[in-house]
Amino acid sequence: MITAQELTKRYGDRTVVTDLSFTVRPGTVTGFLGPNGSGKSTTLRMILGLVAPTRGHATVSGRSYAAHPAPLTEVGALLEARSVHPGRTARHHLRALAHTHGIPGSRVEHVLARTGLTEVAHRRVKGFSLGMGQRLGIAAALLGDPAVLVLDEPVNGLDPEGVLWIRTLLKSLAAEGRTILVSSHLMSETALTADHLIVIGRGRLLADTTVADFVRRSGAGTVKVVTPDAAALAGLLTGPGVTLATDAPGSLTVRGADVEHIGRTAAAHGIPLYELTPSTASLEEAFMHLTHDTVEYTATAEGAAA
Repeated sequence: MITAQELTKRYGDRTVVTDLSFTVRPGTVTGFLGPNGSGKSTTLRMILGLVAPTRGHATVSGRSYAAHPAPLTEVGALLEARSVHPGRTARHHLRALAHTHGIPGSRVEHVLARTGLTEVAHRRVKGFSLGMGQRLGIAAALLGDPAVLVLDEPVNGLDPEGVLWIRTLLKSLAAEGRTILVSSHLMSETALTADHLIVIGRGRLLADTTVADFVRRSGAGTVKVVTPDAAALAGLLTGPGVTLATDAPGSLTVRGADVEHIGRTAAAHGIPLYELTPSTASLEEAFMHLTHDTVEYTATAEGAAA
């Protein structure tokens, strides 16, 4: 289990993370999402003891990362996959890690096989592709057979087969009862992999819930309505948090009101409905809807920064 309690980090007069509290529980894949500059990387580094919080604290399996006598056997982490001596082979790199952490050498061959690197384990890391480097980083994270995994962008550089492999791997590790925290920019992949989401913006917690609940509560979904009296219905539905668009004569797209509310309103005023179809938002749409006020920059349609 990973627990963050009121984590705050300041650099001079700039606050990067503010009073961030959450719990990552065993047996689930938890996606850690946020726009660029939201404080995700800083938070991960505070959890792993690489950055000291200004206030608050984080624990992994009940103690700080630094307090674990053999951290690699408790917590596996992937932050920068290329932070490996380029002159070493993959096998040499993993053997060195195993030796310094008291991990049996047999684990080296096990993780090489599990990450698909056995056939290239004799090659020097400087010749590895980005995807191969990611696999080596994941192999290092798995080396100590840890109960907790913290992975930053694990599918970066992987081909479609590799993306499917990491998705299957993370789900199987969670099914074994391990705690999995995964940061990613790929919403479509997160939707397929994660069970739970922690979403931050400008260093503050925005959501801590299941993927399904996050999408449902985001307000990003829409309802298509076809009626011969669209203008009257639009007037009745107009209110705080409700937006309406006219796609064609007699057709409305409603955001911010559910099917039940629209149906009851139409029935109460004798307005016939020919179609009433909800459209569930994707995780990406829900994420963009929630975080649009927390991004550090946006771009115009022409691509100019705004």
